[in-house]
Amino acid sequence: MCCILLLAAGIGPRLALAFVWIFGDRVELAYDTWVWPLLGLLFAPWTVLFYALAWAPIQGVSGAGWIFVAFGVVLDVATYLARFARRSQVGSQPV
Repeated sequence: MCCILLLAAGIGPRLALAFVWIFGDRVELAYDTWVWPLLGLLFAPWTVLFYALAWAPIQGVSGAGWIFVAFGVVLDVATYLARFARRSQVGSQPV
């Protein structure tokens, strides 16, 4: 059960970002180049996804949108910390 949750946390935001990027224009409008979304797809998918969703055509990201983006950063950091904790826990058990 835990492995399924970790897999969903790792694959879910990347899949959602890929769908938003392929089937919509939010990512293309929010970012000037394809490099940042690609790096985000690999390393920080929650942050890039939430930035693209919070971006508005005239003012960019402002106000409560930054709270939304900060939540994405927290989710990315939590995902990496959970992987690190799981790896540390598995490696420290006696054989």
